[in-house]
Amino acid sequence: MIKIREITENDFDGLSELYTHLHNNKPIDCSAENISLFNQILSDINHHIIVAECDGRIVSSCVCVIIPNLTHKQQPYALIENVVTHKDYRKKGLASKCLAYAKELALSHNCYKIMLLTGSKKRSVHKFYQKNGFNRFEKTGYIQRLQA
Repeated sequence: MIKIREITENDFDGLSELYTHLHNNKPIDCSAENISLFNQILSDINHHIIVAECDGRIVSSCVCVIIPNLTHKQQPYALIENVVTHKDYRKKGLASKCLAYAKELALSHNCYKIMLLTGSKKRSVHKFYQKNGFNRFEKTGYIQRLQA
């Protein structure tokens, strides 16, 4: 059974393991500094980490941040980041369910748009985002790396 939900204080280890499937990252070490950062994210009403849980295991996730805004009739916008699915659970619609949850969250906060960037050059990844309602032709994204 699949459950789509937001993270809780008990999800640090599961999220850390899932993030190893995001650009081949190493597990996030359980240091006091990282636990403090995790708790800061949990307490931020605008920062949401959405997960798909299967049999008690976190297998897919995305981050949705609601950003307050003074323009566009003071409507906020949402930013999606860190979309990832465990390699053994891909092609099952789990990331789509996480993105749908993020969209509902953004709508409930009266956001006027959702944005995301991907570094992937894979055609399948771009088709996935387009299938989930994202338009790659409306705006152009730029990134300036501040740290390696």
